[in-house]
Amino acid sequence: MRKAYRAEGLDESSLAPEPMEQFARWFDQAALAAAHGFVHEPNAMVVSTADAEGRPSSRTVLMKAYDAQGFVFYTNYDSRKARDLARNPFVSLLFPWHAMARQVIVTGTARRTGRDETAAYFRTRPHGSQLGAWASAQSSVIASRAELDAAYEELSTRYPEGEQVPVPPNWGGFRIVPRTMEFWQGRANRLHDRLLYVAEPDGSWRVERLSP
Repeated sequence: MRKAYRAEGLDESSLAPEPMEQFARWFDQAALAAAHGFVHEPNAMVVSTADAEGRPSSRTVLMKAYDAQGFVFYTNYDSRKARDLARNPFVSLLFPWHAMARQVIVTGTARRTGRDETAAYFRTRPHGSQLGAWASAQSSVIASRAELDAAYEELSTRYPEGEQVPVPPNWGGFRIVPRTMEFWQGRANRLHDRLLYVAEPDGSWRVERLSP
């Protein structure tokens, strides 16, 4: 169970001056690879949090936006990850583009998006996903699948297709503000390229090469 990587290397001279610009380059390439069936869900990222005692947990979520300020995803604010972030805002993201022998690893801090931004995104979700945000008390214990399905059916009767669904009060976004961003490119003989952007106090970024 070992794959030999033969991809082109990643050199400091080819990097963008800002990490989000470099991410945009790689993300566009991943999206193009997805359009040709080589990458599945390029906006899927592993979000790792830790609770107040330092116990970690990870899960895959979908990135819904990114800009110069960071990466945005949406969740139930009563979920395990949201509870973790309320107590410990430090977080790690991992974009695993295996088919391209690439990873992007982000560390930073989380803050909630504003309600206007949350509502604007919520309106773009499919009707069924809007209902699902109400039906699921994410991360809580439920008696059965039937309980979840019944909650969804009740909501679909209350808010039929075409009727506006209100934004749940305990649902919204997190923006992850990066402090470091590592661009990992697989290379032959496990001599991978790892280039790390590190935020400086003055807002600039320095780049370090890490040994594989």
